[in-house]
Amino acid sequence: MAGTTDGGPELDDHPEKPAIEGIDVERVEAWFSGHVPTARLPLEFSLIAGGRSNLTYQVTDAAGIRYALRRPPLSHVLPTAHDMTREYRVISALVPTAVPVPGTLGLCQDSDVNGAPFYVMEFVDGHILRDASAAAAVLDVAARERAGRSLVETLGALHAVDVDAVGLGDFAKRDSYIERQLRRWYEQFRNSRVETDGPDTTSVVSAVHDRLAADVPPQEGTAIVHGDFRLDNTVLADDGTVRAVLDWEICTLGDPLADMGLLMVYWTEPGDVAALIGVTPTTLPGFPSRAQMREWYAVRSGRDLSRLDFYVAFGYWKLACILQGVYARYVGGAAAGDRSSVDGFAHSVVTLAEAALSTLESS
Repeated sequence: MAGTTDGGPELDDHPEKPAIEGIDVERVEAWFSGHVPTARLPLEFSLIAGGRSNLTYQVTDAAGIRYALRRPPLSHVLPTAHDMTREYRVISALVPTAVPVPGTLGLCQDSDVNGAPFYVMEFVDGHILRDASAAAAVLDVAARERAGRSLVETLGALHAVDVDAVGLGDFAKRDSYIERQLRRWYEQFRNSRVETDGPDTTSVVSAVHDRLAADVPPQEGTAIVHGDFRLDNTVLADDGTVRAVLDWEICTLGDPLADMGLLMVYWTEPGDVAALIGVTPTTLPGFPSRAQMREWYAVRSGRDLSRLDFYVAFGYWKLACILQGVYARYVGGAAAGDRSSVDGFAHSVVTLAEAALSTLESS
């Protein structure tokens, strides 16, 4: 502490930095100074709302340059989930390809720095469309159609990447993708039980699991599978073009049709029950139909989509399992101050599982 010479109030030469949940500011600043040479201290951190699993922070340096920092949730980290090294590796591998991703700047694997591993990447300017009002505000009708086509072109580019050529040949097992996913997400679901007065999610999720496991299509090739590919996991330019694909935390190798099936789950049309809580942007005029998206992908990829409904059902079921995990983490206080309402999550889990059953029965 240093006092003034005129008897005025004492001033703190080193005021404490404001606390940011999930960020040890002083230690992370020290790490930046040694690993991101373009960054000028001090840094400002703010949580970017909207993420339902790993946490993303906007980091702004003294020169006004922005970066993005990703770290795991603060608690309720499930086995095999939230692996920063895997996420960083796949984004870094994709930088020189036709798949638009942020440039990676550094990976910290030392948990002593910030309580958990984290990585830093470029901050990509653009629009992330989480609901219809956001889409209406920033994209005209032509840009909405362009966004749909660009999304399919981007997914096709991802699935065309030669995994060996980009150094991801040993990233994960290649075969029996759906079988592996069924085991993984069913285990995660059972590890995410929540004591609630809401509806029972176990019976319907288990029933869908058994139906899916009994009729898995032969895997059509091996590709990089994003695992959660949807409109609001991309950054769009003003004209609707995809500028960057985000949220690679569950990326692996496997059956590319799983990505397309899940995209159809998210690609809500007017009159549908929204796949996620809230209003989905793709209900607005201008966004292409699911049928058009399927046609574009079939042409872009050259793949047979005759069994795509199985992958759509699998997408509904997987999303039900993911939401159950999100629900458990939010109830446990893992959201770093982002206390968005989780009312109705249990009902959404049941609704999604029932949609999976309906898709299987109608296919």
